[in-house]
Amino acid sequence: MIPSMSRAGDCNDNAITETFFDTLKTELIYFEKYRSRNEARRSIFEYIEVFYNRQRRHSALGYMPPAEFEETRLN
Repeated sequence: MIPSMSRAGDCNDNAITETFFDTLKTELIYFEKYRSRNEARRSIFEYIEVFYNRQRRHSALGYMPPAEFEETRLN
């Protein structure tokens, strides 16, 4: 059996992706009941593009939202 790895010999490549999808499921998916696939797509797109990438505080950014972090780096 060969473990799944993105790059040869680096099993940690997938950790960031796994963490993101766990967060997505915990904060959105488990609380919603979608009537259609399109409704799910819209909801997930909005979560990622509007909330996660712009407003949600990230520990890696000193608990700042990405938009605010970028703004402080540019100034």
